[in-house]
Parts: sequence; structure tokens; C-alpha cells
Amino acid sequence: MEKLHPSSLSERPNATANWVTFAAAIVAVAVITLAGLAIAPYWGNGPVVLLYILPVLAAAVFGGLRPALLAALAATLAYNYYFTAPYRTFVVHSAVDAVTLSVLFAVAIVTSQLAGRLREQAQIAAEHARRNATIAGFARRLLSSPGPEVIAAVTVRELAALHGCNVLLLLADQPDKVIARYPAAPELAPSELAAAALTLTTGAPAGKGIQGHNLIDWHFRPIRSERSTLAAVGLAREDGTMPIAADQTTLLDSLLDQVALAFERAALEAAARDTVRLKERDQLRSRLVAAIGEELKPRLNAMGAAIRELRRGGSDDTAQLASLSAEVSSLDRYVDQLIQLDPAEAQEPLVAGDLTIDLHRRQVKRGDTELHLAPKEYALLAELAKHQGRVLSHSHLLRAVWGPAHAEQVDYLRVAVRSLRQKIESDPAHPALLINEPGVGYRLR
Repeated sequence: MEKLHPSSLSERPNATANWVTFAAAIVAVAVITLAGLAIAPYWGNGPVVLLYILPVLAAAVFGGLRPALLAALAATLAYNYYFTAPYRTFVVHSAVDAVTLSVLFAVAIVTSQLAGRLREQAQIAAEHARRNATIAGFARRLLSSPGPEVIAAVTVRELAALHGCNVLLLLADQPDKVIARYPAAPELAPSELAAAALTLTTGAPAGKGIQGHNLIDWHFRPIRSERSTLAAVGLAREDGTMPIAADQTTLLDSLLDQVALAFERAALEAAARDTVRLKERDQLRSRLVAAIGEELKPRLNAMGAAIRELRRGGSDDTAQLASLSAEVSSLDRYVDQLIQLDPAEAQEPLVAGDLTIDLHRRQVKRGDTELHLAPKEYALLAELAKHQGRVLSHSHLLRAVWGPAHAEQVDYLRVAVRSLRQKIESDPAHPALLINEPGVGYRLR
């Protein structure tokens, strides 16, 4: 960032020029007078009048309006004294000379005004460019700051270099803790902490320079977003004077707006990272739950089949078989319920080609057209969508949709698949979404 001394920010184009500029204007008029005395005997007084415009222009360009006015007055008096009769006096006898002096003074005044205004505009443009460069450099440094702590550290360091004072920063969610300071500023007194808290609460400046708070050395200004006050920055000088001049507050507020944007950007980035982490965690959980289901369901089904075989074989221990069957059924229900709990996928619609499947709202669309599916068709499509891209076996789909008792009824599945393809496929004879893996099962592409 361009380091500007505070006094450079308080300059104004119409400020009083120093004595060197006034002296230079008088010297320039004297030089032109000597030159005029040298050429007047040869060319007359006409060229001398034009020469006197030069020091007026020079004074206006380099010194401003007031030195130019002094040069205009001095040029008129010098021309009257040396080049109009009676010479070496300020008396004018000739009407022509009086008109010449009047025109010379008027032209000098107008010229000084025009040149002075051009200089003022140039100074204003230069000041705006300097201020914009300061803001742009400050914004670039904030843009590369990854979090609130780094943003606060960059802010206090840059403001301290810019204003030549001590700077500290407090966040709204930690009003009693200074999160960053530069240089090693002293701890805040209770009255100064109260002024900082007032700024954080009201969103208005407090402390030094504010009526009712002049007994403390720190001046606090808010860092605000459109909705709330995010932080407060404090500035103080070692000698106890006001840390910023009145004409520096506009630049300071512009810089603090950049800080507010940086804090909001950091908050949005943190929220986005948290969302990504939560989504990754839910996806990992979903894969883990699916893997558990795939591992447990076949074993539970095998146990249920073995119990049914024992019953059909006429086993004497019917009570124990009934108890085992109840436990297996209970475990089977628990696994089914666990698989159904899938927050990562249940809230977001699944997309397969032009097909959109919203498991949370139990809604299926092809393009913009909502499809009306029978309960078994929807259950079959939902099970395939939960494992999109993976081949699900016939027995898996039958158990998930029709229940364990129908795990061998492949005809049920084929009828449902045929009906479902009529509704979701653009060309049911050549399916592009619901793909058959011969002898294994089906998958949703």
C-alpha cells in the first residue's frame, strides 16, 4: 500500500501558498521587468505587456490562485512605473496608458483564475487517484487474507502505517477482547472498552473527538455490513491528540468498508467449507450404511431361510426357532430403517439423464413433466436411485420392494421393471436409464 503521511491527505487545492511561492512570483515579475526595459527601446511597449502574462501563468500553475493574483498586481504596477509616462511614478496621464493598464490587469486576473482552477482540478484528480490507489492496495491485501484473524492483523498494520498511530481491532462477537493491534498498543482501560462496546452496539463512532468521550485517548469507528456491525477499529496517538483529521475520515471509512467486505467474504467461505465438510460426512455415512446393509442383509436372509427350513423339517424346538425368527426379523427391520436414514441424498433430488427423482418429496419428473408411478414402481425406482450406477441383484430388489418372503419371485420384478420403463424411458424397447445385467440384476444409469 502507498504510505501517505497524514498531512498529505489534508492538503487542499485552495490552501494558502507558502511564502516561497509568493517570493518567486515577485522575482518572476522583476525578471520580466528587466527584460522589458531591455527590449522596449527597440520594439516598444507592446511586447512588454504580453511578457507580463508569463509570470502570472507561472505563479498560477505552480503556486495557485493567490500567488497568481499577487503576480498580476505586481505586473500591473511594474508596467505603470517603468513603461508609462510620467516614468518612475504611479501616475497615469494618458487615457491610452490607463486602458492598457486596465486591460493588462484584467487579462492577468482572468489568466490567473483559469490557470489556478486548472491547477486545482489537477490536484483534486491527483488526490483522488492517490486515494483510489490506497484503497485498491488495501483491498488486494485483504483479498489474500484467509480468515478473520489474518484480516484483522492486515487491517491494523496497514492503518497504522497510513495514519502513523496505534491501531487495534475488536470483533462484535468478542467485544471485550482485542483480536489484533499494531504496534504493541497498551491494554484498553475500562472506559475505553466501554467506548468500543458502544461503537459495536450502536454502529456509530465513539471515543476521542466525539462529544462526551474526549477524556479517553482512543477513537473508535465501526466496521459495518448492510445488516450489522461486524467489528470496531480503534486509533490513538502517543501524545493524546486526535489520531485522524476531519478530512481523513472519508478515506478511513472507505477502507473500513473494504474490511467489512473481507469479513463477510471470510464468513461465506467458512460457511461453504462447513457445508462441504457436512456433505462429505453425510456421503461417507451413506456409503458406510449401504456397505453395512449389503453385508448384513444377505446373512440375515440366510438365517431366516435356515430357520424356515428347520421349521419345515419338523424340528422339535419350535419355541427357540420362533424366538430366533423374531430376532432375525427385528434385526432385518433395523437394518432397513438404517438404510432408509440417508440425509445426504434424501434432501437433494437425484438426476439420471432427463429423469429427476426427489426422494424427499416422493416426486419423479422427466424433463418438466411429473410422472405418476404406482407404489411398487416408485419403490423400485427409489431403491435403484439410492445406489445409482451400481448393479443391484434380483434378490436385493425383491427384498427391498416386496419383502423377504418374495426374495425368489423374479417374475414380480420383471413385470415392475417393464411397467417402469414404459414411464421413464424415451424408448422402452431400447432402455437408456434402467439397464438389465443378465443373470445378475438391474442398475440405474
